[in-house]
Amino acid sequence: MPVLDPNPQNGQRKLLLVLGSFLAIFIVIGVIATVLAP
Repeated sequence: MPVLDPNPQNGQRKLLLVLGSFLAIFIVIGVIATVLAP
C-alpha cells in the first residue's frame, strides 16, 4: 500500500487532515512563542 495514493480513501484523508492540523497548531504555537520571547 503506497504512502501517497492518488485517490486516498476516507481514513487516509482523515489521517492526513489530522496530521496537517497538528502541524499547523505546532507552527502557530512556535510563532506565538517566538513573538512573546524577550
